[in-house]
Amino acid sequence: MRKYTSFLFFVFLFAFLSSSLAQKRPNVIFILADDLGYGDISYLNPASKIQTPHIDKMAREGRTFTDAHSPASLCTPTRYGILTGRYGWRSSLKKGVLKHYDPPLIEEGRYTVGKLFQQNDYSTACIGKWHLGWDWPLKNNSYFRDSLYKGNDRPLDRFRIEKLVDFSKKIENGPTTKGFDYYFGDDVPNYPPYCFFENDKTVGIPQLQKPDSMYGHPGFMIDNWQLENVVPAITKKASDYIKEKAKDKKPFFLYLALTSPHVPIAPTDKFKGTSKAGPYGDFVQETDWAVSEIIRAVSDAQIEENTIIIFTSDNGSPGQDGTAMSGVMNSVMKYNHFPNHPFRGMKTDLWEGGHHVPFIVKWPGKIKANSISSETICHTDFIATCADLLNVTIPDKEAEDSYSILPLLLGEKREMYERPFTVHHSGEGIFAIRKGDWKLIMTGNSGGGLIPSSPELVAGVPVPIQLYNMNVDLAERKNLYIDYPEKVEELKLLLSKSKLSTGVRMK
Repeated sequence: MRKYTSFLFFVFLFAFLSSSLAQKRPNVIFILADDLGYGDISYLNPASKIQTPHIDKMAREGRTFTDAHSPASLCTPTRYGILTGRYGWRSSLKKGVLKHYDPPLIEEGRYTVGKLFQQNDYSTACIGKWHLGWDWPLKNNSYFRDSLYKGNDRPLDRFRIEKLVDFSKKIENGPTTKGFDYYFGDDVPNYPPYCFFENDKTVGIPQLQKPDSMYGHPGFMIDNWQLENVVPAITKKASDYIKEKAKDKKPFFLYLALTSPHVPIAPTDKFKGTSKAGPYGDFVQETDWAVSEIIRAVSDAQIEENTIIIFTSDNGSPGQDGTAMSGVMNSVMKYNHFPNHPFRGMKTDLWEGGHHVPFIVKWPGKIKANSISSETICHTDFIATCADLLNVTIPDKEAEDSYSILPLLLGEKREMYERPFTVHHSGEGIFAIRKGDWKLIMTGNSGGGLIPSSPELVAGVPVPIQLYNMNVDLAERKNLYIDYPEKVEELKLLLSKSKLSTGVRMK
């Protein structure tokens, strides 16, 4: 009996210690805004016509990275990079973004940050915008992808195929197969079907054709779908998830992909007219509110000391003013607001405005408050950082573009951050590379983010390459291509090696 009692004692002791250790592992919340510019944040741009007091407060309570970059200047490849630790151009998507009803971009069997957390006994959830593809079943027992081919993938072509989608069936190979126990969102707010998704099913059956008066591509919607309700709905779902999981013994990882301030620019009545930058500014301020709701949920659940919160954006802003829920590129500047201040360019560009984004991390007691890091980091670093945090190893030939920023977060020696260079990628599939102070752009850039332009001129001569010293020319105005030919060749060679390094982390 005494031996049995001793055995039970050790069983309960082990269970208690295991539970205590589990509680010490931090919860991780990654908040990704959509099309938010560096200059939209009032903490980063005192001249901003938009006020973001909650994000500003987060910056004062945590660490701000002033040289953070999305791996691409567009949505889909950035999301791929965050979740896999790989540049999006290593996937099958070489330019642009996925369209509605496209198949999954994350390869079958690919290691993701969600899988990393799952394997280490975390609860995982993705809430909000997915935009990484699904396999949509059709009524003829094939898939949507089987009916797509070159020249047959325009919005109206897709709408004809959409009529064959069986919305009563499970949608395959979405977030719940890529490392997330739970998913809730709307996939992409300006793409059909216009409805919410929960796990691998649509919430309701979208069978009404979207009216032309409603913003977005043609397609099906559920009854009474309101674009203004998307941000409040996913914010509430995320807040509820935090409060629910805070009661569990297991830590959690939440990837919250907001749909704002991306088009449709649809602020609720509560925020209309609250900024000095029109509907776009109002929508940014609603984004700031959404962040505050997440921070409040963490505080109310009394898990602040054990929760890391990261806030960033998927690329720079296109600067649309919100006219008809959209607007002309850079039209928000009419309010004397510069969303990508102080950088040149905008969303889709290789200039800094396309990919130089806000990046703020809060972890009370672990990350020094009101601190700043000027190290060059990239969203692809997230998965390596999480592995470092949990003291686990990423499988070979996975996450080759990811380097842990944990030393930078904890204020350790900067030399422990091993990123040797960073590759940038435009919406048109053009490359740039950054190493130290130097940045090389491989061709002329449009400056409007839509089409490639003619090469720039230096002394009246067309120059297909741009070279900038970012230490002295953050606005990228003085092309040094002719002055430093050896630096051009060095960076071109490094870029070529990077393109060939699939599956290998370069040092």
